[in-house]
Amino acid sequence: MELLEERIRKEGTVKPGQVLKVDSFINHQMDVKLFRAMAQQWKRDFADAGVNKIVTIEASGIGIAAIVGEEFDVPVVFAKKSQSINLDGSVYTAKIHSYTHQRDYDVIVSKKYVGPGDRILLIDDFMANGCAMNGLIDICETAGATVVGIGIAIEKGFQPGGADLRARGYRVDSLAIVESMDDATGRIEFRA
Repeated sequence: MELLEERIRKEGTVKPGQVLKVDSFINHQMDVKLFRAMAQQWKRDFADAGVNKIVTIEASGIGIAAIVGEEFDVPVVFAKKSQSINLDGSVYTAKIHSYTHQRDYDVIVSKKYVGPGDRILLIDDFMANGCAMNGLIDICETAGATVVGIGIAIEKGFQPGGADLRARGYRVDSLAIVESMDDATGRIEFRA
C-alpha cells in the first residue's frame, strides 16, 4: 500500500535492534484516516472470505482493528494480556513472545466471544517473527473458529513470521513489507 509506505518513509525511524518506530501515526498517536484507508484495502482483499469477526491483540492492534471491524460491519475481539476481574467465565489462553517488548505474555480471550462458526480475520500493526499471530491462531483453532485471513499493517519481511504463515497456508495480507532497514542511515527498503 503506497500510502502507508510513504508515511513510513516520511515519519518512521529505524532504531538499533531492527526496531521500526512509527508511533507518530500507528501505535501511539493514531492516524484514523490512514487506518480507514488500510481497512478499506483489507475489505477489498478479503471481500470473498466471509469474515464475521475481527480478532487482534492488546494494545496497538486495537485501534486499527476497530476501524476494520466498522468497515466489515462485524464485532472486534481483542486478546487481553492479563486477567482482569471483569473477565468472567471460561477463557482461551496462549503464550506469545513480543519482539518489541522482549517478553512473554499469556493472552486471554473469553470463550463467549470466539467459537465454532466464526470466520476470523486477524489484524495487527506489526509482524516480525509471527509470535502474536501464532498465539491468536492457536486460540481461534482451539475455539473451533476458522482463520480466513491475516491483515498486517507493517511486516518485517526479513524476519520469518510472514513467510512461515504463508507456507502453512494462511492468507496473509501485509500492507507494507519492509525488506531491509539500516539504523545508521535510517534507510528503509520495501518489498516490491
